[in-house]
Amino acid sequence: MAEEQDQAQAQAENQPQFALQRIYLKDMSFESPDSPEVFRGQWSPKVKLDVNTGAKPLDGDLFESVLTVTVTVENADKVAYLVEIKQAGIFGIKNIPDETKKQLLATLCPTTLFPYAREAVDNAATRGGFPPLHLAPINFDAMYAEAAQQQAEGGTEH
Repeated sequence: MAEEQDQAQAQAENQPQFALQRIYLKDMSFESPDSPEVFRGQWSPKVKLDVNTGAKPLDGDLFESVLTVTVTVENADKVAYLVEIKQAGIFGIKNIPDETKKQLLATLCPTTLFPYAREAVDNAATRGGFPPLHLAPINFDAMYAEAAQQQAEGGTEH
């Protein structure tokens, strides 16, 4: 009986594991360089969104994933406001092949973090006196596939 339990425990320890340990706001910046004049004109904003992801190993099977979202909103060819959020998380990844681990860190981790970053961007905009800014969901799987395809195409050219 004890031997069966030991076998079951050994099998469970060798199973692929992916677990969220913690989500936190690593950095946040809000600027409204043309205040208060920006509030006096007609509001017809142009929104520019930049998204970057990164990951680094921590101790053991832990990894930090950082999603950087930068939103620049222009009105009448002037920057109305700029928000930069670095939303981060610690993820436990164990018994997963390196290529799959790389893909998880570039897709699933940012997908998990994005709703928190989106909320922080919206909160910063409204606290800055601007209308709510609801960012559309992002398909990090498609971004990863596109980057992999571009890298493959770039690597085959001589």
